[in-house]
Amino acid sequence: MDARWFATCPAETRDVLVEELRALGTTDLEPLHRGVKFTADLALAYRAHLALATASRVQRVLATLPAPSVPALAAGLAGVQWSEVLRPHRPFRVELALTDPDAFGLGEDSVREAVVAAVRAGFSPGPPPDHRQEAEGAMTVVVYVRGGVATVGIDTAGRALHKRGWRVTGHPAVLKETLAAAILRLAGYDGREPLHDPMCGSGTLVIEAAYLALGKAPLIHRAQGEFAIEHQAGFDRAAWRRAADTLRNARRDALPSPITAADLRPEYVAVARQGALRARVEKFLRFEAGAFEALPAPQGPGLLVTNLPYGERIGRAGLEGLYATVGHTVRSRYPGWRWALLVPAEAPTDALGLRPSRVVPLRNGAIAVHLWVGP
Repeated sequence: MDARWFATCPAETRDVLVEELRALGTTDLEPLHRGVKFTADLALAYRAHLALATASRVQRVLATLPAPSVPALAAGLAGVQWSEVLRPHRPFRVELALTDPDAFGLGEDSVREAVVAAVRAGFSPGPPPDHRQEAEGAMTVVVYVRGGVATVGIDTAGRALHKRGWRVTGHPAVLKETLAAAILRLAGYDGREPLHDPMCGSGTLVIEAAYLALGKAPLIHRAQGEFAIEHQAGFDRAAWRRAADTLRNARRDALPSPITAADLRPEYVAVARQGALRARVEKFLRFEAGAFEALPAPQGPGLLVTNLPYGERIGRAGLEGLYATVGHTVRSRYPGWRWALLVPAEAPTDALGLRPSRVVPLRNGAIAVHLWVGP
């Protein structure tokens, strides 16, 4: 049976997520401010949990309710079939996003109390799940209210989806996996051209590129039980395994084109290689240590993609010199290559001496950044 789902993402990468969902075969796509609603049966929804590269979380939509007041919302909540998603032995919490809280009089506490009361009534006469807001492993009921309408859902992702399971420590400024996946797609990368990251840091961009080029589901190696949906009522373990097998069988055995990476610091190259090993793509990648301007360009042309330094340690003057070197190296050693450079919004980009065809505003955590795509 088809159901409505909601995949969340930063507003800046929503269009990328729309294309991912469309390619998976989901229907009734409805882009919203920070995510996309879609329709999928259980088998397709299971594949989406494992295969979406740019989604932050996935929720199952339980109801869309008029919410001009707390009593009106409470009346709608009473009609939700809570026992179809929650299990009596598993606690739950309530997460609220009220963009117009004045409509609720007493505000968040009243809305949370209405949800808890509805869940308890929905399990009567049997025992309801405990409401424990801070309990580890609790299921998360999400209530999002905008314009007097409440969307009620349940988080089915568990851990945020950027947590693929392969990350290793050892680099001070890692790029979130979902952002790296979005950068590659915004740059038009589909795996068919060579890709090189000359300042790879912890290797996130090239690891995500390997997954994309191989057609490998980015969450396929998550341990059993790490998705919240696995602990919810109605979960079909056999169907989940079939979805995972379908994705595994679709993976390519070899890269269509090479993916290479380098970094000035050998210890970061070691971190990137270890991450690739844990992600089970290390054999497809080639790493080396050295300065961007000193290393020869790999065979190409292809896509040069990197997250340029932000200047915390070298200061503004040092950053201008570095950017000038990067720009000169791109122009002199990478003729015919496309490039996608992630830079801080306040970076001295004039020093690059490059003219992008597109500049895409993004956010790297709390930092405003721009993706320069060219030529």
